[in-house]
Amino acid sequence: MHAIGCLSRIVSRTLVTGVGRPNGESFKTRSKEETKLVTAVSGFPKLSNAYDIDHIINGQIGDDAYFVTRHLDDWDSRKREAKSFSEGNQDEFEPQSYSFECNSADVIGVADGVGGWRQYGIDPGQFSSCLMKSCERLVMDGKICSDQPAKLLSQGYQKMQEFSGVKQQIIGSSTACVIILSHRDRMLYAANIGDSGFIIVRDGEVIHKSREQQHHFNTPFQLSLPPSELASEVLSDRPESADKYAFSVQNGDVIMLATDGIFDNVPEALLAQEMATIWGCSDHRRIQQTANSIALIARKLSQDQYFLSPFSRNARANGMDIVGGKQDDLTVLLATVILPT
Repeated sequence: MHAIGCLSRIVSRTLVTGVGRPNGESFKTRSKEETKLVTAVSGFPKLSNAYDIDHIINGQIGDDAYFVTRHLDDWDSRKREAKSFSEGNQDEFEPQSYSFECNSADVIGVADGVGGWRQYGIDPGQFSSCLMKSCERLVMDGKICSDQPAKLLSQGYQKMQEFSGVKQQIIGSSTACVIILSHRDRMLYAANIGDSGFIIVRDGEVIHKSREQQHHFNTPFQLSLPPSELASEVLSDRPESADKYAFSVQNGDVIMLATDGIFDNVPEALLAQEMATIWGCSDHRRIQQTANSIALIARKLSQDQYFLSPFSRNARANGMDIVGGKQDDLTVLLATVILPT
């Protein structure tokens, strides 16, 4: 939002979901035959001729932010506890009646800080980054319902409010989109607020995509924490306003989660064409290359003054004589679905 420039150097990072701290267990110690997302992220900040690599590694590209994480239930210990309980309570407990609710899930998210806060001397990336980190921490701590991404967004937003009231004041606004791959039912659950969003491709075809939430043209729904003196002047939607999605997935499906800088500059058909090249792929290097390719395409088109971009088409549909790409932060997160046979 409110883009004024773009760096000349690409920023990319390869991620395999589960590398990190899932209940203290390394991804490599688990079987390769497991439900998971193989992910890669790429993008360009829009501002300045330099970038802070530490911020990018920590999940930030300009005013955009993202996270990739997972939660794995400790099934073995839970089964041992159940077995011990059942053996000591033969008359009161039937082992076959003991059920486990697997809450294991892979979770990805993006957020786009509203650039208008810069005129008040506020870093627009702080809000989006804090929101994504709050959601990530909730997942890693196991405080997640694997079929309720909207609840995760709401809890992350609530944590920010609590943190802002006790420690450091957080001011700003952001769009957000969170996707959960539930290991329990192999379903994909998504929640989207604003004009970030997702596309899912199978066998070269777009099978699912999110809908933009706009109050009016170029004014997306957004979560906000304004200072009290500006509360009446700032758009502030509730997390409950997020659109919610649920659908089954197949092995090899390709997910693209991105901020509006991607969707505003790259036609859907071109995105699907790029994504189709990694359908069924589990090689994160190839997925990274495709993420880089999409980011580069978006960057090039955003700087083309004569390109009839998706953004300019929408502007014209709203009575504005606009042509060309829209310079903005560009964040693309690609993932392929891996399901055990």
